[in-house]
Amino acid sequence: MHARIVRGTLRSTAIAAALTGILTWAPTATAQPAQPTPSTTALTESETPAPDAGSVTLTTKDPAGDVLQGASYLLLDATGQEAGHGTTDAQGTLTFPGLAPGVYRLKETAAGSPLYDVVADQDVIVTPGGTTRLAIVAPFKSAHVLLQAKDDKTGKLLSGVTVNIGSSDTTLLTLTTGPKGTATGDLPVSSRRADFWIKETKAPAGYDLYTRTKTFTAGPGAPVTVTVTNSKRSTSPNPPPTKKPTHTPSAPGDKPTSGTSGGSGPSPTTSDTSDSVPSAAPVQDATDDASPTAPVGSLAHTGADASPWLLGGAGLLVAGGTAAVIAARRRARTEREDTPADN
Repeated sequence: MHARIVRGTLRSTAIAAALTGILTWAPTATAQPAQPTPSTTALTESETPAPDAGSVTLTTKDPAGDVLQGASYLLLDATGQEAGHGTTDAQGTLTFPGLAPGVYRLKETAAGSPLYDVVADQDVIVTPGGTTRLAIVAPFKSAHVLLQAKDDKTGKLLSGVTVNIGSSDTTLLTLTTGPKGTATGDLPVSSRRADFWIKETKAPAGYDLYTRTKTFTAGPGAPVTVTVTNSKRSTSPNPPPTKKPTHTPSAPGDKPTSGTSGGSGPSPTTSDTSDSVPSAAPVQDATDDASPTAPVGSLAHTGADASPWLLGGAGLLVAGGTAAVIAARRRARTEREDTPADN
């Protein structure tokens, strides 16, 4: 009985001693985490933004106003070090948080679609505690135009053809075909499917200008072939000149006068031989082919006139007759003077 009491007392003392030990170490164990280690402090500071940090939020759309998902951007700080990178979401939005105030450089690294070109780099200013918002319009890629100029009959490619290509009333591209009869160029496109016109401004050598205006459709980044045709210029010979009439009408002064139409007698108006003889010389050749059977004083069938010859001949006859009369009178007078009178 006494032994059992002693064993119970010892057991109680051992339990009390164990409990006393636990209570004594407990404060020491709970005091350890009260002083954080250096690594824990560094991690907390890196995750907590500075009180004056700013951010950049951008939204990317195409020229038609549709948001563009999948465009990738890189943000560089003033020293050229990367400050962030990311890709636009379904709303075309991307945010760079926790940025120290300053000037940054934004670069697009991928357009997110084969229809678009990357935008040009731009500077971004971050203000303390503020958010800089950017609206970026991604341009459509240009259409690749192949121009061909051909002969409308043979299909031969022609060089030296110049055309203007445009939309509405604006000329966007000018092309001239080279030695192979083709030319290429990039045509700016402002929508997923755009209409354009093409007009020829210079024709190749030996061809007529194609005056009609053609239209075609092109899309971003897509190749398109445009063909113009030209017709050869007409080369028909000029009509032969009409033959001029060989007959020259007689002048009014060449018509026969009333004094010469009736016969070959001398005219009372042609007694002065000095005026008649010279006038016959200039027309001698013109009457070489006169018909000998034509009436005197007229060559109606050949277009020539014998009046000058008749006048000249009449003058000579008058002069000869006058001289003969004078000579006869002188001879008679001399004979009378030489003959003595009969008394």
